Amino acid sequence: MQNKSKLIPDRRKFIGRIATGTLGLLSSPVLSMHREALLEQEADNGLPKVGEYQWQIGIAKALITPQNEVWLAGYGRKRMAYGKIHDLWAKVIALKDASGKKVVMVTTDHMGMSKTVYERIFNKIAEQFQLERSQFMLTFSHNHCAPCLEDDLVDYYPSDEQQKKAVIEYTLWMEEALIAAIDEALHNWQDCELFAGGGKCTFAVNRRDNKEPEVPGLLAKGIPLKGAVDHEVPVLAAKGAGGHYLALLFGYACHPTTLDFNTWCGDYPGFAQIDLESKFPGTAAMFFNACGGDQNPLPRRELALCEKYGKMLSTSVEEALNKPMEIISSNLKTSFNFVDLAFEELVTLEKLEPIANGRSPLHARWAKRMIAKIENGEIFDTSYPYPTQAWQMGDELLLIGIGGEAVVDYSLRFKKEFPQKTWVCGYANYMAAYIPSRRVWEEGGYEGGSHLDEYGHPAWRWRGDVEDKIAASVHKVVNDTKAGYS
Repeated sequence: MQNKSKLIPDRRKFIGRIATGTLGLLSSPVLSMHREALLEQEADNGLPKVGEYQWQIGIAKALITPQNEVWLAGYGRKRMAYGKIHDLWAKVIALKDASGKKVVMVTTDHMGMSKTVYERIFNKIAEQFQLERSQFMLTFSHNHCAPCLEDDLVDYYPSDEQQKKAVIEYTLWMEEALIAAIDEALHNWQDCELFAGGGKCTFAVNRRDNKEPEVPGLLAKGIPLKGAVDHEVPVLAAKGAGGHYLALLFGYACHPTTLDFNTWCGDYPGFAQIDLESKFPGTAAMFFNACGGDQNPLPRRELALCEKYGKMLSTSVEEALNKPMEIISSNLKTSFNFVDLAFEELVTLEKLEPIANGRSPLHARWAKRMIAKIENGEIFDTSYPYPTQAWQMGDELLLIGIGGEAVVDYSLRFKKEFPQKTWVCGYANYMAAYIPSRRVWEEGGYEGGSHLDEYGHPAWRWRGDVEDKIAASVHKVVNDTKAGYS
């Protein structure tokens, strides 16, 4: 079983460091002793005086490095873990505006999150903390050196009963740790101001339009690479007393697949967070994946490259902090909507039987599971509920969350369609499958073609209106946040 006792001291240590100032903050006694000096420093920094901050923030984290024999996720094969490069984390940022409206965002080092896990976590926090669905965003970096989770890519791995039991055991342990961290964050509020900015980082490559073996040579020769990319690094900075950074939330559109070895590691996002927390003691660095469904870190497959990309990303965050940033006014509006994405064609016994006896073990496992469902009389849905979400933060910032794993066209589109600063998290709440734009759907290929079987759906492909459906839902949730908003 997972060792619960290891989590609580670690989480309490993190919160304790916030309270005592060892996270770069000032404790209440110190604040009282140095109030006049602090007021003068805040005036110099252009920050509000003590007691005049318009935002409040709660921060916590949970250690989620597995302590049982659960396999690593991704790549569709048995991957037993042999040690770790660094620990895996779930981190929580809770925000409260001047009216008392709250939101909670969780960032994790996981590869994916199933709808089963998302719904279970949400139902628990809704009951325990009275949060609505629109107030909660669960994100995952899509790191492929993280553990398997319950009901995520269920046919992907050659799991025996022992491994299936280990996956469920780990998942439940992780959920308990995550909910406890949310509880910590919601009961440890601090005054802050929020600032939005951005940098640029260039290691993400459109993998559809560039052949991986050719990329190093093209880069060495200075030949421009092809395809759509989003190299923006969005940065949200929470500043507390004296201008200390309490939290740095940043994003990037790229698969965390630099590594494919059998060792726990956060890939480039993990290294970036470690670097920022080292350079800014007392800061919680948190990463979200933007719309990186068709983006890879190239070249790759070396630990040194992974560390390099993490350093490049953290440097981009630092550069953003060193430039003028826009202050975010204290007003939160949230909205959430499920949109039904139609399947192009449902499976049939006639088409499944050859696959069940075919050469691909992954697809054979999927086909046999579908056949069993049909023989048991199950009627498949013709569509799938896809999550879309919007947080309007003041007049200045719009954060959109859509289910994994969306291609880069979505972030590029929504940044053009909405007038304010717009960030898009393309790995929010749970994994649905690859989410192609119309362009990618028409081109086909891995992200746009027949791949839904790998995600366990009773179909091979989305219907061609997938982008239209998602865009309409995103516009709906954004418009909902603006209703009556001033």
